[in-house]
Amino acid sequence: MTAAAWTGRRVLVTGGGGFIGSHLTERLVALGARPRALVRYTSSGGAGWLDRSPVRGDVEVIPGDIADRDIVRKAVTDVDVVFHLAALIGIPYSYQAPASYVQTNVAGTMNVLQCALDAGVSRVVHTSTSEVYGTALRTPIAEDHPLQTQSPYSATKAGADLLALAFHRSFGLPVVTLRPFNTYGPRQSTRAVIPTIVTQALTQPMVRLGHLDPTRDFTYVLDTVDAFVLAGEVASLPPEPINIGTGKEIAVRDLAQLILSLVGVDVPIEVDPTRERPEQSEVDRLCADASRARRLLGWAPRHSIREGLAATIEWIKGNLERYRPEAYGI
Repeated sequence: MTAAAWTGRRVLVTGGGGFIGSHLTERLVALGARPRALVRYTSSGGAGWLDRSPVRGDVEVIPGDIADRDIVRKAVTDVDVVFHLAALIGIPYSYQAPASYVQTNVAGTMNVLQCALDAGVSRVVHTSTSEVYGTALRTPIAEDHPLQTQSPYSATKAGADLLALAFHRSFGLPVVTLRPFNTYGPRQSTRAVIPTIVTQALTQPMVRLGHLDPTRDFTYVLDTVDAFVLAGEVASLPPEPINIGTGKEIAVRDLAQLILSLVGVDVPIEVDPTRERPEQSEVDRLCADASRARRLLGWAPRHSIREGLAATIEWIKGNLERYRPEAYGI
């Protein structure tokens, strides 16, 4: 990653006010790029995490919705690289409102791809998810693992991935798809398991979770950002997906114990049946084969899980007013 590759380049980050998107936008500013962030419109006029960011004044913010093609066309105008991160991501809510996920994740992605094609951008970096693999048939999971969508969320993300590939094959759109495995870190909401455990460990007499046995491959957010920057920088990348993960898995139960030890508390961990996924929807095991990322991007994670968790815990301690410990998702 070099500043020379980014200095003065106009880039668009859809979902730029979100968890990963805000960290990516900050990195792009640090590298000398000229970021534009498409953030979801709210009546308060906020720009998500960018409102609290020291780089807010260096970012052009466009409020809107990726399901609105006119807004997307405006955001893509005069842009060189598009980082497409905007999506509905909470798995539990996808059981309640699947049509919303189709509208945002599938139709919204089509808008981004079509407008990027029309604008002649040099590359679209599209964001996938390890959830499209479902429960691992073999580990570590390489990119040729079958897609097994076990939630409406994962189904819409798989659909978006296939659209990205189709736009490359049909129209020559330069696309690269990154498939992160369970990114975590500062700013992540309690729709994800690590902030859920941390906030409960800091404020509650017990930690209540859904299934404790599933394993996940957790990647610290700054390492994930490294991969995005490289995906926008490295020449001649194929359109097929590239896994971003550590290649190490940990069970939710063991993760909770590790977080409790880092927080310095000893409270019971209990299963809350209301927080479990539907039986056939639970993804039991995810562990990445990231050899393609090493080969094509020169990427490797720089943070151990203990380092990443320690940084995340310290950040959440300083921002507890933004969290609801009873919220849950994975």
